[in-house]
Amino acid sequence: MNNDYKSPAFRKLLDSLQQQSWELELLISGFAIFGLFTAYEPLKIEMLNAENERQIYSFVVHFIALIACSILLFNLLLHVILRGLWIGALGLRYVSGDIEFDKLKYTDKFKNYLSKKIVSFDRYIGSLENYCSVLFAISFLLIFYVIALALVIICFVLIANFIIDNETLPRWISQGVGIFLMIFLVIGMLLTFFDFITQGLLKRNKWVAKVYFPIYWIFSFVTLSFLYRPLVYNFLDNKFGKRLILLLTPIYVCILILASFTYEKSNYLDADRDSSSIFANKENYQDLLTEEGDLPGEIVIPSKIIRTPYLPVFIPFEENIEDRIFAYDSTIKPEKDLRGLSSDIQITGSGNSWKNRRQRDSLRKRYVTLFNEIYSFKIDTLKFDSDFIATTNTKGQLGFETNIDIREISEGKHLLILRRFRKVKDTTETYIEAEIPFWHFKE
Repeated sequence: MNNDYKSPAFRKLLDSLQQQSWELELLISGFAIFGLFTAYEPLKIEMLNAENERQIYSFVVHFIALIACSILLFNLLLHVILRGLWIGALGLRYVSGDIEFDKLKYTDKFKNYLSKKIVSFDRYIGSLENYCSVLFAISFLLIFYVIALALVIICFVLIANFIIDNETLPRWISQGVGIFLMIFLVIGMLLTFFDFITQGLLKRNKWVAKVYFPIYWIFSFVTLSFLYRPLVYNFLDNKFGKRLILLLTPIYVCILILASFTYEKSNYLDADRDSSSIFANKENYQDLLTEEGDLPGEIVIPSKIIRTPYLPVFIPFEENIEDRIFAYDSTIKPEKDLRGLSSDIQITGSGNSWKNRRQRDSLRKRYVTLFNEIYSFKIDTLKFDSDFIATTNTKGQLGFETNIDIREISEGKHLLILRRFRKVKDTTETYIEAEIPFWHFKE
């Protein structure tokens, strides 16, 4: 096939393809909607799980993917509805032809009004065709906008983590260069966004355009706009495309506002309330976490009713737990924090590997010991020492587990209290981390 865009044969081919593009649109929309509906719930679960475990990188990735999935679902469903209406209108035109207002026998007032508003049935079909084609194209363009916003945010995070907060770099680089890049990103992002919402206002003035061009050029790579730039300008030079964008913007805002509404059943009771002496949240009981989207709370016990002489307790691991251990004893904090994104490819020498492994095992023991010093229990008013070990639960989730001897406590309702110690200068303060009610009945 000749791909020379200037040749008459290639233009003729494009004209032929665009006449039949509705078939491809419906085919792609159908497969995409099925795939998006399949992926939506797992993405949401993974996002909530990352939020629950304070995994910021994983949360951001899944959050962006969920937004893109939601935008595509809404636009493609709307596209299929409008395209179905277009096909129905074509079928009706085949049967009935154009609208004949004289046969309706309306008064002149209504006849003139409807003739002016509708004009002709063919015009209505043409408008539907335009809406469907533009909506299909804009659906994927919006995904690029979401990716562009995500890339700008990632640039902020990279500059903050690897330049400004990097203690190995000279101060003039970490503070001077880092802060300059951060300010440049903020100004560039605001100018690019302003130019976008004003549909190129900064490009129209000769002197402003000279100042703005370097920023525009850099951000075209930061946001990957060079990949979808032809689509953007094809929309901007078309009044119909502009009108549809202006129509969709308030619709998206309304959807966000409507999605924020919730129905409150009570003034005092809330299903998402943390467990306490008067409320039991399912997130703290293992036997109630039966659905795929159920996430554990800060502490988990097997059930509300305990019949065994011991009480198993599991604390899911979160990154802030490690921060608390480092704050409690800074000597265990490594020189290089390995948390965050990393590669499995490692190039290490073999000379000190055995020595490093022994040192690392020793630090692991110290790590768990410090965890047991920080966290302790009370059942009602009775204190219990913790003896946690690091483990994984049945779902493969990393955390800490222990068993409390409850043979001596009476039968009936009790309150398990997880306490956390924190060093503040020369003193140690105690915080109540979580409270879980349970009933103990001996077999």
